[in-house]
Amino acid sequence: MARGKRNAPGPLERQARAALAEAARASARLAKENAAAVAAAAEALLACFENGGTAYFCGNGGSAADAQHLAAEFAGRYLVDRPGLPAIALTTNSSAVTAIGNDYGYSDVFARQLEGLGAPGDVLVAITTSGRSESVRRAVRAAQALGMTTIGMTGAKGAAFAALCDVALVSPHESTPHVQEGHITMGHAFCLLVERAMFGEGTRAPRRAAARRRAGAKRVKGRRG
Repeated sequence: MARGKRNAPGPLERQARAALAEAARASARLAKENAAAVAAAAEALLACFENGGTAYFCGNGGSAADAQHLAAEFAGRYLVDRPGLPAIALTTNSSAVTAIGNDYGYSDVFARQLEGLGAPGDVLVAITTSGRSESVRRAVRAAQALGMTTIGMTGAKGAAFAALCDVALVSPHESTPHVQEGHITMGHAFCLLVERAMFGEGTRAPRRAAARRRAGAKRVKGRRG
């Protein structure tokens, strides 16, 4: 073999390239079809946090992992050092999930928690790749009954679920893995938008909220003058 000559790619490498290329094409569709919805989700979350509300997240299986992941991006940090934001994944309290599932049925595990935790102005980010998860659908209905804003994340087969929500982030695929890839991509995008709008490059006080307070103080001063 000639020195420095690379072996031809094997079958696994060829399959890997094909899988990654398909994922890249799927991601490109997100930007075209969901940019406005991601911005709307970010605005809903900004309004929630700036007014002292809490964002709740729920989902099952891989969507439960995404719910916990995205809640942690807000409660911890995404990119910059800043105060934690109130974000809770309803999947993490195993005692609540198992007690409610045992006493009321699994379909109520998220809705029941929201009945005790949620308040008007809060946000629920509800994730279901198929749109058919009854526990997530009931959580959306419970949130809306409480006056919360609902952000639904689903796939191409979840049109009916998307219609239930105030903001719908629809990953335009039927394949569950690509739907999940789309969800975490869109979730990271709204985390970025919220963090930038509130904290810029990492201030210790919310930037947009502080600007609004200053604008309000000027208006009050002007009326008094």
